[in-house]
Amino acid sequence: MFFELLESSAQEAHNSVQSLVKLSASLDKPEALAEFSAARRKDKQITRRITEAVYTTFVTALEREDIESLSNALYKIPKTLEKFAQRCLLAPDQVRGVNFSPQTDLLEKATNTVLEMVKSLRGGVNLDRTKELNERLQQLEGEADDAIMALYKDLFSGKHDAIKIIVLKDLYELLEKVIDRCRDAGNVISHIVLKNS
Repeated sequence: MFFELLESSAQEAHNSVQSLVKLSASLDKPEALAEFSAARRKDKQITRRITEAVYTTFVTALEREDIESLSNALYKIPKTLEKFAQRCLLAPDQVRGVNFSPQTDLLEKATNTVLEMVKSLRGGVNLDRTKELNERLQQLEGEADDAIMALYKDLFSGKHDAIKIIVLKDLYELLEKVIDRCRDAGNVISHIVLKNS
């Protein structure tokens, strides 16, 4: 049961990134935010079910604290993406035409990797595979750091007005934070695997 719920939560994180890609094309439409909110609400329900199960299940395959830590780490991914969507819709004129694909491409890869790591828990402890996947997340985080520096370079080049700079800097940093959330989830999974090996 826990593995199914954790996998569902990781899938909702990945679905949120897919919604982000769609949002880029429809910044004028508030209904675009509804898709993010629905994914976060669904993940919140999954997280609540995990918490209830942690307290009511007599025997678990993983330690209760580890299940709870991973559940919370996974929930923060769609929650942060929803904040990004809300802020985009507050200033659609400032973000219209902005290319977020350098970061969203990395987010897709990161959430795919997290989903793969969560699914690997069901099969038992595989130190080598977990290490490989966690290293992939670390590499993606490094690429995200490089991407945000390139975006900052353009942002501070003098060709944008002050409001646009403030709005985009905030949005770029939120996407960077999502990558960090993926890394955090990967670190929790690595910790679980090391502890259970």
